[in-house]
Amino acid sequence: MKLPALSDVRSAHDRIKPFVHRTPVMSSQQLNKIFDCELFFKCENFQKVGAFKFRGATNAVLSLPEKDRNNGVVTHSSGNHAAALSLAAGMNGVKAFIVMPETAPAVKKNAVAGYGAEITFCRPTLKSREDTTREIMEKTGATLIHPYDNFNVICGQGTAALELLQEKRDLDIVVAPIGGGGLMSGTATTVKGSSEKILVIGAEPLNANDAFISFTTGRLTPSVNPVTIADGLLTSLSELTFSVIRRNVDAIFTVSEESIISSMKLVWERMKIIIEPSSATVLAAVAENQAFFRGKKIGLILSGGNVDLRKLPF
Repeated sequence: MKLPALSDVRSAHDRIKPFVHRTPVMSSQQLNKIFDCELFFKCENFQKVGAFKFRGATNAVLSLPEKDRNNGVVTHSSGNHAAALSLAAGMNGVKAFIVMPETAPAVKKNAVAGYGAEITFCRPTLKSREDTTREIMEKTGATLIHPYDNFNVICGQGTAALELLQEKRDLDIVVAPIGGGGLMSGTATTVKGSSEKILVIGAEPLNANDAFISFTTGRLTPSVNPVTIADGLLTSLSELTFSVIRRNVDAIFTVSEESIISSMKLVWERMKIIIEPSSATVLAAVAENQAFFRGKKIGLILSGGNVDLRKLPF
C-alpha cells in the first residue's frame, strides 16, 4: 500500500490551485486570551461547497485517466464529499453519480442536487451505501471516488495544511478533526513532511471514538452506530488512513458533545463565522486540554461550515 508523501501533496496543490479557494487563516485575540495560546484557524468553511472536501474531490477528478472520465465518477456520502465531487466533476465536464443516505441533512441533499449530480438514496447503513454504489458502478462503469479511502483524495485534503504552513511557519501544533481520516491523513502527511518538530493532534467526538480506540490499541476498530452532533465524523478509518495516522499523528483527543456545541457557539459569537459541529471539535480539543496547549502556537483546521440553520444546537 503506497502512502502519500509531502511531494504528492505539493503536486496536488499545483493541480487544484486554479479551481479551489485559497482560504484565509484567521485569529481571534479574545479566543487567544480565553485559552492562553495563539490560535490560527484555517477557514475551510470558506472553501467552495463550504468544506475542505472540495480539495480532495478536485484532485481525484483531475487525476482520472482520460478513458475513465467518459463513464463518470460515483461516491457514497452523507453530504460534504457528495457536494464536493458533484461540483468538481461538473466543473470538468465529468458526470457524477451520488449515493446518499435518506437521512442526510436537507441542506446537503439540496446542495448536491444543485451541483447537477444524479442522486440515488439508500438506507443509512454502510452496507446499503456500498451495495447501491456497486450497482451503479456495474451499470455505468463509473469510477469510485471514495470520500477518504483514496490516495488522490488524501493528497488533495493535505493542501489545506500546506497553505496553513506557508503562512504560519513556526507552529508548535496542528489540530484537525478525524472522521474517516482523509483530512487527518493529508494534514499529518503535510505537517510531518514539512517539520518533524510540529505535533499533529486529531480531534474526535467521544461518541464516535473509533479512531482513538484504533490509535491506542494499534488495531483498526470500526465504530458501531455512533451518535454525535458532528455528523461529518461518523465514518470509521480505512486501512489506508489508519496506516498514515499511525505513522504521522502524535495523539488523538476525544471531546464531549457539550464541548463541541460550546466551541461552535464560541466561534460563531467571537469570530462571526459559521462552522459546523465537526469543525468545532478542534477548538473543543483545546478547551478540554488547556494545560497541553497553553503558550503554544496552534494551527486549527476548520473543516467546514455546512450547517442546517433550522436545527442549531444552541
